[in-house]
Amino acid sequence: MAGNSQRRGAIRKSGKGASVGSGGQVRRGLEGKGPTPKAKDRPYHKAHKDAQRAERAEQRRPKRRTTGEAEWIVGRNSVLEALRAHIPVTALYVAEGAERDGRLREIFKLAAEGSINLLEVTRNELDRSTGGVVNQGIAARLPAFEYAHADDLVDEAKASGDVPLIIVLDSITDPRNLGAVVRSAAGFGAHGVVIPERRAAGMTASAWKTSAGAAARLPIAQTVNLTRQLNAYKDAGCMVVGLAADGDVTLPELCAEGGLAEGPLVVVIGSEGKGLGRLVSETCDQIVSIPIASRLESLNASVAASVALYAISQARA
Repeated sequence: MAGNSQRRGAIRKSGKGASVGSGGQVRRGLEGKGPTPKAKDRPYHKAHKDAQRAERAEQRRPKRRTTGEAEWIVGRNSVLEALRAHIPVTALYVAEGAERDGRLREIFKLAAEGSINLLEVTRNELDRSTGGVVNQGIAARLPAFEYAHADDLVDEAKASGDVPLIIVLDSITDPRNLGAVVRSAAGFGAHGVVIPERRAAGMTASAWKTSAGAAARLPIAQTVNLTRQLNAYKDAGCMVVGLAADGDVTLPELCAEGGLAEGPLVVVIGSEGKGLGRLVSETCDQIVSIPIASRLESLNASVAASVALYAISQARA
């Protein structure tokens, strides 16, 4: 019969019906495969790929950085605010013969409650330790200052239900200006201050003192590349505006009812001498000027920040 030849090389057609001895294949095929894996655990699912991208981004993200050395807070208001905010003070130094006013007595009380070492030193020794900064007879020694991550400022503002308001300083080199901006930013409801990592003032003892302790309540972040960080804020939905004398619009126009000041906003303030850098200026969505009398050329950086923050806070009220 065709197909059933017994000669060498002939092809035998298989017959119909089940073959003898399945070896358990049918039984194994009926067995369950367990619960369906979660979407993020399935290699070809979009959720899995999104989770992997997020993990890689987190690994590339720089950690919170510190100054690398201990810092001093000097002055009675600054030290008192730091203790009230539970800043991790390692020791307090008081000058011999320092006048015991109400602030100093409260400092001693908080130090005792927090088991903080209190050391009495000569006034010359205290001046030398704090770099000659006017200290009012009291100083607190802190661990290295820990800066926040710049991206977290917007995330934390949104998480709390607020409209983000971030202040960015472009190469402010005077620590007193930095401290004054931090103080105004805390007073007018900003969610943080961002400073460059290089060629700019950091949170030194002088900046702490000028901030009157506001640095204990307001996140301060450092960034390696200011232009890149501004673009990141734009990607997060913020409008980036820079303050300059030759602005396209004025501050009152920015803060008009229904204007840009009511949305997520990043305000960039230039350095004391040169103002906004070229790349930073080109990155801004809008350049804003503060109207002043023609007899005055410009405002101090910290004063300009205070004026802008006040106007924005009124527009949002």
